[in-house]
Amino acid sequence: MQTYYFDHSASTPPYESVIRTVAELMAQHYANPSALHRAGTEAHKLIERAREAVAGLLGAAAGEVIFTSGGTESNNLAIKGILGAGGRKPKHLITTAIEHSSVYGTARQLESEGVRVTFVAPNAQGRIEAADIETAIGPDTALVSVMHVNNETGVVQPVEEIGRLLRAHPKVRLHVDGVQALGKVQLDWAASGVDLYSASAHKFRGPRGAGFLLVREGIRLTPQLTGGGQESDARSGTHNLPGIVGMAQALRLALESLPERRARMYALRSRLIGGIKTIPELVLNVPEEERLVSPQIVNLSYPGMRPEVLLHMLEQQGILISTQSACSSKSLKPSRVLMAMGLGEARSTGSIRISFGDEHVEADIDILTERLRTAVAKLKLLERN
Repeated sequence: MQTYYFDHSASTPPYESVIRTVAELMAQHYANPSALHRAGTEAHKLIERAREAVAGLLGAAAGEVIFTSGGTESNNLAIKGILGAGGRKPKHLITTAIEHSSVYGTARQLESEGVRVTFVAPNAQGRIEAADIETAIGPDTALVSVMHVNNETGVVQPVEEIGRLLRAHPKVRLHVDGVQALGKVQLDWAASGVDLYSASAHKFRGPRGAGFLLVREGIRLTPQLTGGGQESDARSGTHNLPGIVGMAQALRLALESLPERRARMYALRSRLIGGIKTIPELVLNVPEEERLVSPQIVNLSYPGMRPEVLLHMLEQQGILISTQSACSSKSLKPSRVLMAMGLGEARSTGSIRISFGDEHVEADIDILTERLRTAVAKLKLLERN
């Protein structure tokens, strides 16, 4: 049976050319980029070329790119790096109730350590209102952290509007978790007003274990990993040369085809939503309007049904999806994101996430819809018995 992978928001299949590049670099450039011999110098040059490539693709300066191991580290470095800078006086963090666990959990940890944290709730569509962020700002506010695209619903947050708003508060920094956005949603780094932007390579068809944090020039972070002082003392650790170069290549491929890919994925999303609406037992948890969402994610619920039951039934039919986000999918608790949207416990507990990518075509969406219909019919029959 053919397998259909609809879990791109958890991880994407790498570009074949990126796989070849990573393999070649592992075989030929294994020297430590910090070493002083010729092989180390050559490796270091490759790192710096990748840094310039990433910066150029996003309209940033090379010195604004800090390489990390991925989204979780980038988010932790951004938040703790800002709140740890400038002394130990407790500060105020504004974030939202719908952030990825690497931001939400970090905020909860800092709250337990004395940082004042405000969690802003979304509206019923899952979108944060910029005015609510402004209302929460106080004299001790040091950082606002808002994701660009929600990892469960795909709702795009008004990060550039928040950036413009924060110009009236020059001491407040803006961090954006862009892990689900990069390669799907446009970002004008220079004009955005964003100070720190997190990214992870395996979300845009790059290798796992590589990511970066864009840090606006002039901002100093308290390092969370100390040691050899790599990455301008912001992040120590031997560089992952194959991952970094492969990430730069994947980012170029993702961005150069972005307009065409977005249009195609929006069409697939519309087709999938149309199919879901013909299955009465299923309820959409996301807005239908394209202007509100990134194209690759659809979230739905079978209220009253444990989501893993539907997930495993679909897996038996060759369909791979997820429940909530990959980092929370083993939890049987209601989705924190959907609960914050006011969707109630039944929908929030019974939700599944479908996310697709470049390899999918209309026929794949039709197969997914029919197998959803078959799975739901079987579950209804089981419920009656």
